Amino acid sequence: MFYLVCYDIVKDTRRNKAAHLLEGYGMRVQKSVFECVLSRRQLEMLLRKLQRYIKPEEDQVRFYPMSAQTRRKVVILGVQPARQVDDTAFIV
Repeated sequence: MFYLVCYDIVKDTRRNKAAHLLEGYGMRVQKSVFECVLSRRQLEMLLRKLQRYIKPEEDQVRFYPMSAQTRRKVVILGVQPARQVDDTAFIV
């Protein structure tokens, strides 16, 4: 499944750890936004790992599942990444 992952993490050290972790699962498309293709198992593992890095009372991470149909409707203004994440690619 394709996910748009967005975060708002207050402290730099926690934010850097979360960003580094997410870079192993997907492609950064903005400073706090990643596109990831995750199996159910990968999603569960990523959620567990992220919980170690965030403080729920201060931080927030959101996972938006996106269908292929919804992704085709995405409008991008400005610079676009050189490569795209798709459902046939698995980033681990």
